Amino acid sequence: MDIAKLCLDRGATKAGEVSVSKLILMEELREFCKQNYCGKYGNNYTCPPHVGQIDVLINKVKSYNKAVIWQNIYPLEDSFDFEGMMDAKADFDIRTREIADIVKNEPDLRGALVLGAGCCTLCETCAIVDKLPCLNPDTALSSLEAHGINVSKIEEITDMKYINGENTVTYFSGVFFN
Repeated sequence: MDIAKLCLDRGATKAGEVSVSKLILMEELREFCKQNYCGKYGNNYTCPPHVGQIDVLINKVKSYNKAVIWQNIYPLEDSFDFEGMMDAKADFDIRTREIADIVKNEPDLRGALVLGAGCCTLCETCAIVDKLPCLNPDTALSSLEAHGINVSKIEEITDMKYINGENTVTYFSGVFFN
């Protein structure tokens, strides 16, 4: 299966295969999560600290030798267009889940890891808030960042930029496989 083509067919702006060994993996990214700017730290099963220990997640990423990283670039009305950012994130999450569903059903990709952008948004409110188990453990997606991947450095190994000009927002996801 050509995963990059799959991503492009599903509307990705750009997609490409990279060697996992070239990704910048940083335990220090967990400190940004702890600052809780998004309000999801401790309030979402796919976010720290519940997603797992950072060293374990980094080792999980390193257990794969290839990844297809894709991005979508969305226009915004202006740099304060929070609603536009959230609409873009919702669209990106739908596309990422479609790709994840296809990958999970591909025999050659059994065991592949699909990581999204930011926290899982499958449920309006994560079940952890009500101290319940995850309602969708097979389809919930964790993020590249939660697994220690420095997304802002992806442009150093691909032709994908992290910042794509004024009045845009960019989201990244990836499929990790051997």
